[in-house]
Amino acid sequence: MISRDIMLAELTGARLHVAHVSTRGGVELIREARQRGVCVTAEVAPHHLTLTDSRVEGYDTDAKMNPPLRNPEDVNALIEGLVDGTIGSIATDHAPHSVVEKDVEFANAANGIIGLETAFSLVYGLVSEGRLTLKRAIEALTVSPAEVIGLNCGILRVGTSADITIIDLEAQWRVEADKIVSKSKNTPYIGQMMKARIERTIVGGKTVFIAGA
Repeated sequence: MISRDIMLAELTGARLHVAHVSTRGGVELIREARQRGVCVTAEVAPHHLTLTDSRVEGYDTDAKMNPPLRNPEDVNALIEGLVDGTIGSIATDHAPHSVVEKDVEFANAANGIIGLETAFSLVYGLVSEGRLTLKRAIEALTVSPAEVIGLNCGILRVGTSADITIIDLEAQWRVEADKIVSKSKNTPYIGQMMKARIERTIVGGKTVFIAGA
C-alpha cells in the first residue's frame, strides 16, 4: 500500500504522509521516493521502535496492535530511518481501550496501546543507548509533526503558544498500572523501568500536568 500511494503521489504531485511505518521495506520505499523528489513524509510510533514481535508470545493482548510488532531487523531499520530523516516524526499512536476490549481471546481483542505517558521515556531510551541524538528525538516529537500538518507550534518563539514540557533526564521510574493517569491501562510496558520523567507540562502558558500531583 505504501508503494501504491507513493506512485499516486508521484503521478499527481500530491503530498503523502505515511502513518505508523513499521517495516524495513516501508522505510526503504519512503527513502527512495524522497530521493526522487516525491513529497512524502512519515512517522513511527515508540512501540515499533522499542518492541519486537517476541512480545506477543503468550498472547498478551496488551501487545496486540495495528500495524503489528515486527522483528528486530525491522526495528533497526526504523531507527536508522529516524536518524537519517527518512522518517521525520514520532507519534504516540495513543489508543486507549477498556478491560472488556482487551481481556479477551487474542483474536477478539482490540488493537492498540496507550502511549502518551511513556512516549518520551521510550524515545529517550534510544538516546541513552547512543542510537539517537537528543536533538533529533525532540525534533521528531515536536517540530517535525507540527510542520507536517502546518501548525505553528512545537517551538519556543515570541508569538507562539507557551507549550512547554519540563523533563528530568536523570530520573528513573517504573510503569505501574495504578499510577497511570489515563483511565485505560492497556500497555505492555507495565512493570518496566523507564529513563527520563516528565515533571510538568504547560499548554498555552497554563500547567496541565505535574508529576505525582
